[in-house]
Amino acid sequence: MDKILPNTEAFEREIWISESGFREYDARWLYPEQINLRGLQALGMAIGHIIHERGLRPDVVVGHDYRSYSASVKQAVIIGLMNAGCRVHDIGLALSPVAYYTQFALDCPAVAMVTASHNENGWTGVKMGVERPLTFGPDEMSRLKDLALSGGYETREGGSYTYIPDIRTSYMDDLTKDGPLRRKLRVVTACGNGTAGVYAPDALEKIGCEVIRMDCDLDHSFPNYNPNPEDLEMLHALRDKVVECGADIGFAFDGDGDRCGVVDNTGREIFADKVGVMVARYAAKTYDRKQFVVDVKSTGLYKTDPVLKELGAETDYWKTGHSYIKRRVNALNALIGFEKSGHYFFNAPIGRGYDDGILSAITVCRMMDADEGGRTLAEIYDDLPITYGSPTMSPYCPDEVKYEIVDQFTIRVVEKKEKGETLLGRKIVDVITVNGARVVLEDGTWGLVRASSNKPGLVVVVESPVSEDSMKGMFREIDGILSSYPDVGEYDQKIEL
Repeated sequence: MDKILPNTEAFEREIWISESGFREYDARWLYPEQINLRGLQALGMAIGHIIHERGLRPDVVVGHDYRSYSASVKQAVIIGLMNAGCRVHDIGLALSPVAYYTQFALDCPAVAMVTASHNENGWTGVKMGVERPLTFGPDEMSRLKDLALSGGYETREGGSYTYIPDIRTSYMDDLTKDGPLRRKLRVVTACGNGTAGVYAPDALEKIGCEVIRMDCDLDHSFPNYNPNPEDLEMLHALRDKVVECGADIGFAFDGDGDRCGVVDNTGREIFADKVGVMVARYAAKTYDRKQFVVDVKSTGLYKTDPVLKELGAETDYWKTGHSYIKRRVNALNALIGFEKSGHYFFNAPIGRGYDDGILSAITVCRMMDADEGGRTLAEIYDDLPITYGSPTMSPYCPDEVKYEIVDQFTIRVVEKKEKGETLLGRKIVDVITVNGARVVLEDGTWGLVRASSNKPGLVVVVESPVSEDSMKGMFREIDGILSSYPDVGEYDQKIEL
């Protein structure tokens, strides 16, 4: 499809959808550079076509995040859905987990949530699903792309529109149904001026927390930092506030509220996979089901932690991505799925299988409330075996070549292993290729390179159970290989070497 430029007659009349916006498990575009309103109508038509193609009742929940253009984007998608014969249930300004919750509350098979999640202002996108609590995976996204770009969708009768004005109250009641905490916790909520500011502070107050609100006023320009709990700028700001206020814990929420980052009472920024190990310990003690799923970016502690072993916990490492982990949790009937990015998927009796950052925060609070010794979060965290891990780092790499670069990287490290070559002077014992390449050394140090699923870039994570120097050394080895590719650019953030 030839590119149509904004501010032209053709942009008003023709359908324009950049192919690069169709990703592994959701869709994201720069708006209006990569998609126009007619293109978004076509996307809605394609989603509606898939709903009918699957033989589903054509009831679909829609909502939008807080950006200057999100309501307009949503209206265009709604027009497409209605033209495809769908009955639209519009929940207005919402979080992704609110949309997922509404599927159950209103008994709707499908969802189309307009959000670019944590992406910078200027991006838009849609998270879609037709089989609750699941969202689209690669097969569905491939079908959606074909339909939207080819115009292969059908117009049908029966489309309708209903606005749902009060789902927020029902959602908040459901989140807090287990009642208040026994322990009074002083909590900082950092929302980056994103949509979570409308929900997270009130939910935590509802379970009895004393909440200190930080950047909770809506502002789609994101004036302080991007609402991304993996971004060190956001975590550093939260850290400073926690220390200043003497809080027990700090929570950082992303733009559409399905992820949560954590800072402990000392101001220490705890990566989400380590928070997950603490939650897994709590859950394995509390519930009969002890099956967990984690993504390949996550710490090795899920397999090696002596407490989880003693409790009989079983952990399955799977592909990174909220759609992949959600599906794996559903397939294994696991109790919880954890992603290093901060997506946690709670199955019954805690949740309904979808990712909800506010439920994650509430569960961490309940973990602290249940601690027999009334320990601080720092004390609970210090009880874990020590490993040295990096944040998730993302060097720029164009969408058109990022998968090829990862394939080339994989070939190079597999060849090193087969030839008996070393990294850091240590033997390569494994290269896990379920999602990119996770290179594992004989001392347990590992490094991962994979393609980002939602933006032009790669993903790099390293960890060592030996020392911080080994962790940094693994990063230097990986970065040395990646820097040989001209298409790999600057990192969004880097560990200090």
